[in-house]
Amino acid sequence: MNISDSIKKLGTVDKPVLDKSSNSKSSEKTAGASGNASSDNVTLSAASVQLQSLEAGLANGEVFDTNKVEEIKAAIARGDFSVDTAKVADGLLQTVKDLIQPNKG
Repeated sequence: MNISDSIKKLGTVDKPVLDKSSNSKSSEKTAGASGNASSDNVTLSAASVQLQSLEAGLANGEVFDTNKVEEIKAAIARGDFSVDTAKVADGLLQTVKDLIQPNKG
């Protein structure tokens, strides 16, 4: 797996676009059938608002440290890249603990 290629594939998150022309036709049919005019309301969840905030932050800067990635690639190529298995295991256990805890909130 090439790290830089997988990061490039992530790119940016596209915001959904609402095609009002196709929705207005279906809304007119619905309103005509029921006889009442309807209005659509959209409420964003807190997670959606947070995601938009993160997206804006990522658009302004780099997602990763390019120099650090190049250092790791070079260490792997030389054969002297080592993984701290205890640190990886601790991180994995903490992630699992976080996932199984009930949401506080």
